[in-house]
Amino acid sequence: MANMNIHEIITEFENHPVIIFHDRAIDYREFAELLDRQAHFLSANSVRPGEVVAFDGVYTPETCALLVALIENRSIIVPLPAGPEAKRAEFLDFAEVECQILGDGTVRRTARISGHPLYQRLRDAAAPGLVLFSSGTTGRSKASVLDFAKLLANYDRSKLRPRRTLGFLSLDHIGGINTLMNTLVHGGCVVTTAERTPQAVFSAIETYGADTLPTTPTFLTMSLLSGELARRDLSALKLITYGTEPMPPQTLKKLCETLPGIRLKQTYGLSEVGILPTMSKDDSSLWMKLGSRGFEHKILDGILWIKSDMAMLGYLNAPAPFDDDGFFNTQDAVEIDGDYIKVLGRKSELINVGGEKVYPNEVESVLLEMEGVVEATVSGKPSAITGMVVRAVLRLSEPEPAATLRERVRAHCGTRLEPFKVPVVVELTDRPMHSDRLKKVRAV
Repeated sequence: MANMNIHEIITEFENHPVIIFHDRAIDYREFAELLDRQAHFLSANSVRPGEVVAFDGVYTPETCALLVALIENRSIIVPLPAGPEAKRAEFLDFAEVECQILGDGTVRRTARISGHPLYQRLRDAAAPGLVLFSSGTTGRSKASVLDFAKLLANYDRSKLRPRRTLGFLSLDHIGGINTLMNTLVHGGCVVTTAERTPQAVFSAIETYGADTLPTTPTFLTMSLLSGELARRDLSALKLITYGTEPMPPQTLKKLCETLPGIRLKQTYGLSEVGILPTMSKDDSSLWMKLGSRGFEHKILDGILWIKSDMAMLGYLNAPAPFDDDGFFNTQDAVEIDGDYIKVLGRKSELINVGGEKVYPNEVESVLLEMEGVVEATVSGKPSAITGMVVRAVLRLSEPEPAATLRERVRAHCGTRLEPFKVPVVVELTDRPMHSDRLKKVRAV
């Protein structure tokens, strides 16, 4: 697809719906017209090839068409995440944005002239670029720079697989980009929602017959607790893919029991290397094989390293952790079983209790078994005796005295976990413990 005009692909599907937005279906013919208007808009506002252009990464027909028009214009594209204005200003600053397209369709010039070496590589190659920001939940966000032409080259059109996909992840996320591009390449349809709540998402799936839901383990945990899965007609839904963070085993078990006719597939991807093909042992297993088409991987000292045809050129604001052979250090700790791997969690989140390793996801999964626990995050707390102890922060569906909760936690975890994994510190919060991307946020 890298050398193919996206307009040509779109015209193959004519009257088929491409986006359902605010209860209205936009077909490929209308989308092509919208794309033409966006291309004219870029030309009329003198948006040049190689210019660094930012816009809000929300899923609307206009934004999707703008993204495609910017690709064809060979722009360097910066989809902005939702969030506080101060954080967005930080993104604009270290991405060296030259031009911002606002939600009302106006263009704001920043008076910058970006000469970053990574951008110059894209300009020299006459290639469109993409800048994606990490969630930055435990520190400053990193900005990865990708060659969009290499991303597009990964999409296989030899067998068209048109899916009707719930657009869960926005265009500021590698998963949201992947959803849109897969949809356009295969003649599928994206169903959008105004909110990413279980009620809104599963209502849209029921109403519009979405067959695919790419999402996060945190959202699926919330969905089980909400009761929406039982209230909705999900007969059209065939596939749920989950990634971005480790899946709690307890959540996966409940999903298999609650949705026996729906395939559950673990995915693995990073902004820095793209989204890898995966194959799970079975729906109830967290063991998966990583595909090799366009990718290689190796495991050194229990850490996963990946080499990718579409790997980022580097970070704008940090050193890039590639080795001399081009493998990227994911910082994900894994176990190995033959050709299969299981992701345990980020090395940076490992809790060392007197020399014993504790991965937060294992403890969180046990905590989520407890009645009334809506969300659970686990991290390490310094200790003069063991170096660290396990700290759990819980959000409950109903108020409960802290002393009673601590007793329940220790009693429950004491029967399910080794003693050093049982939370010593138990705290309550009434605030959600996930990001705007519905990914767990831990205090590290």
